[in-house]
Amino acid sequence: MSDTQPVTILLVEDDPGHARLIEKNLRRANITNTIKWVEDGQKAIDYLFKNGEYANSEHGNPLLVLLDLNLPVLDGYQVLARMKNDAHIKRIPVIMLTTTDDNQEITRCYDLGCNVYITKPVHYHQFSDAIRKIGLFLSVVRIPNGV
Repeated sequence: MSDTQPVTILLVEDDPGHARLIEKNLRRANITNTIKWVEDGQKAIDYLFKNGEYANSEHGNPLLVLLDLNLPVLDGYQVLARMKNDAHIKRIPVIMLTTTDDNQEITRCYDLGCNVYITKPVHYHQFSDAIRKIGLFLSVVRIPNGV
């Protein structure tokens, strides 16, 4: 992600340990972008739509969302559906990052409009390696301006 296009990464993850590990390994992959972590689906929606505690927020755009499926309050499907059904934010790229590897769940996420679906490996070293690879991927991704 170039200096001409600062991208804030919204990390929607209810497990604080996973959130720390994801951020740590993105940093190891030289991702220096702002990473905003929220722990439930409602907070993600509030952040994206600048509601609730984020009503007067000046958070950065464009955004890229790393979204878990199994979240409290609103799950990842609900967050994804709300995002992709809103004309103002539907182009924000969404990477599903979850432990769920069921083919029906994967299909459902793509049908709802996710851009990439990644299953979190169970073992620590594989998980860390996968996140570093996501970091390499993010370093070359282009995000449309104005999303």
